[in-house]
Amino acid sequence: MLLALMLWPVSLSAGPVFERVDAPNHIYAGGWEHFVGGGVAVFDCDGDHLPELFVAGGTNPARLLRNRTDEAGTLAFSENTPETLALKGVTGAYPVDLDGDGILDLVTLRVGENAIFRGGADCTFESWRLPGLVQTDAWTTAFSATWEAGRDWPTLAFGNYVDRTDPDGPFEACDSNVLFRHDGQRYGATSLEPGFCPLSALFSDWDRDGRADLRLSNDRHYYVRGGAEQMWVMGSEPRLLSEDDGWIDHELWGMGIASRDLDFDGLPEVFLTSMGDQRLQRLVSRDVPRWEDVPYEMGTTAHRPHVGGDGRPSTGWHVAFGDVQNDGLDDVFIAKGNVDQMPGSAMDDPNSLLIQEIEGKFVEMAEGAGIATMDRSRGAAMVDLDMDGLLDLVVVNRRAPLEVYRNATSEAGNWLSIELRQDLPNTRAVGGFLEIDTGDKVFVREITVGGGHAGGSAGPEHFGLGSVETVRLRVVWPDGIASDWIQVPANQNLTASRDGSHVIVRAY
Repeated sequence: MLLALMLWPVSLSAGPVFERVDAPNHIYAGGWEHFVGGGVAVFDCDGDHLPELFVAGGTNPARLLRNRTDEAGTLAFSENTPETLALKGVTGAYPVDLDGDGILDLVTLRVGENAIFRGGADCTFESWRLPGLVQTDAWTTAFSATWEAGRDWPTLAFGNYVDRTDPDGPFEACDSNVLFRHDGQRYGATSLEPGFCPLSALFSDWDRDGRADLRLSNDRHYYVRGGAEQMWVMGSEPRLLSEDDGWIDHELWGMGIASRDLDFDGLPEVFLTSMGDQRLQRLVSRDVPRWEDVPYEMGTTAHRPHVGGDGRPSTGWHVAFGDVQNDGLDDVFIAKGNVDQMPGSAMDDPNSLLIQEIEGKFVEMAEGAGIATMDRSRGAAMVDLDMDGLLDLVVVNRRAPLEVYRNATSEAGNWLSIELRQDLPNTRAVGGFLEIDTGDKVFVREITVGGGHAGGSAGPEHFGLGSVETVRLRVVWPDGIASDWIQVPANQNLTASRDGSHVIVRAY
């Protein structure tokens, strides 16, 4: 059994409920070069703590949707796309404060030259070419960032899909990936080869030794043979782990990555989506990064449609952990949809919402929650959009309209929402860890940039607390220094700022 029995979660018999919210009509469109991607970046760009949505459009222009939730809590968005952001060819985007000025910037992934935008006041953006950060005419489908020790600028990893210039492609024609490191003056590029067509990338300090390594989830459909999932160790020169290091090869049609400590040992499990089964993996060795697939009994494979009658295998894309009922148990959302017209995969392929029960088993509840739509979903985000303490949902669909859902679950437990802040250069404390002690268990949450599928969020970390009303909180900052424990009441949106060995929390 993956999880130990916990006594404090709330038993919620009714299950989660989501209500669809009217949103500006937006479609991720395109053919061959846009059957992957379709991500969404979620972040607050005007300082009101309500997150905006920057949505990839493929052959349509990307769009910025401003959060217009009113004082009564009515969730709403309106289009307010600056001309600089209205690009075509965008597959996805990730928000990150690159220059440490406290304002989030945007890294956009494209079919063609990627684009970086420097964020300004009130959701203004300017095109930004950083010295040495040369972008090519690649087909970029994955991204992650971290701050390595001693560096004032983040290390950036770009994952490139099929090499469109290879006349022998597309099969066995995966492009190389690129790592950019800053030397204090400019960025320098390192090619990460071989490349096996990544659709997700994630820097993570998997064993909490102070170094984040790079995991790539690769699409077997195009590497065909000789490839697998990859882990690059970030030493002075990146090194690809092999079986000689104890690394276990996993070959799958990798689409998305999510990481979360589910068994309360302080180390992350990993969820990988795929064309076929979805794989929740448990870390089984701290000496080497070795994960093993969790048995089918956990209920996490989500390998076939749960409604609709199409018995062919599902295709999973974006994956996200989050406690949608605030019962103290993390759940899983998976965006699903056929690549296009692949006859071996389900055409009617509803999204999945896997709700974790007290004994650790996951149960499918998307249909009852009202989110089991049949469109070809791609990117997604599970974020509190209206600051009411419940995680809402955004889903980007290929050739179908964007979906926004408000979490309307009536029976929900207590919660806590926390954003980290520290001085430059790494103002959002990427690579740090939040620890929440409920008295019975300690939640450990790593702050990362990357993962999912073609999009990510920069904002508060959300914790469902069940019946717990007060917790202890501390932060292990990216440099390894831990703050003192402090006691905070539940049901608050907090900013936790660094002050020496102390952490100062403010509600907003």
